[in-house]
Amino acid sequence: MALKKYKPITPGLRFRIDLRKDEITADRPEPSLTETLHKTGGRNNQGRVTAWQRGGGHKRKYRIIDFKRDKRDIPAVVKTIEYDPNRSANIALLAYADGEKRYILAPDGLKVGDVLMAGENVEVRVGNAMPLANIPLGMAVHNIELAPGKGGQVARSAGTSAQLMAREGEYALLKMPSGEVRKFKVTCYATIGQIGNIDHFNVSLGKAGRTRWLGRRPHVRGVAMNPIDHPMGGGEGRSSGGRHPCSPWGQLAKGLKTRKKRKPSDALIVKRRK
Repeated sequence: MALKKYKPITPGLRFRIDLRKDEITADRPEPSLTETLHKTGGRNNQGRVTAWQRGGGHKRKYRIIDFKRDKRDIPAVVKTIEYDPNRSANIALLAYADGEKRYILAPDGLKVGDVLMAGENVEVRVGNAMPLANIPLGMAVHNIELAPGKGGQVARSAGTSAQLMAREGEYALLKMPSGEVRKFKVTCYATIGQIGNIDHFNVSLGKAGRTRWLGRRPHVRGVAMNPIDHPMGGGEGRSSGGRHPCSPWGQLAKGLKTRKKRKPSDALIVKRRK
């Protein structure tokens, strides 16, 4: 997907870089696959702010995505490629032979009219889902399950993919987008190909107001606050904090290890990302 720049006729357009919507073929979602999405404003169920700098933003409808790909051995035709305001990747509407419709994450190279399928012995082609045991080594995959039948949880954002490196017994070794090499059960399903919308990371919003449309509010630095609001606040004139960077509750922000104990998943990590 190509990038689009603007003539700097306003300050907001001077640095704005957008994506061309050449791949998008529909401007309205499938009504049967949408749900109302309620805003939290960063508050938890007790009404307390747990995620700072959140609030406002444009109204959205949630698109129900089929991360499990559990409709096996039934062909489906790609009807539309659509924008999804809830994620960086585009989504594709599939119409199955039995009449059911579902959304999936749209991989790079998928086009309207393509026929996709999920199952153990399906063709190895972009958009098809199959167990890691049946995918050729070296392939790029996305929407990977961490546990069989749970649905894809890994490599789901725009432009990401993992590489199938090897298979050892009941485990497959995948190289994550972060560089980490990790074991997955060979019975876990994954989808062939790389997620589309690859140029998403090149987008420049251009103005603060567009950030507000996304529901992100201004982020105030700790050193700009009063001492009662932040440990790094206060001081005569402009100061650099006078101590190591920390959170509003005094937790060190650079390099403090906060992991308390070994997790069961540690045994599945072959090579750390660092």
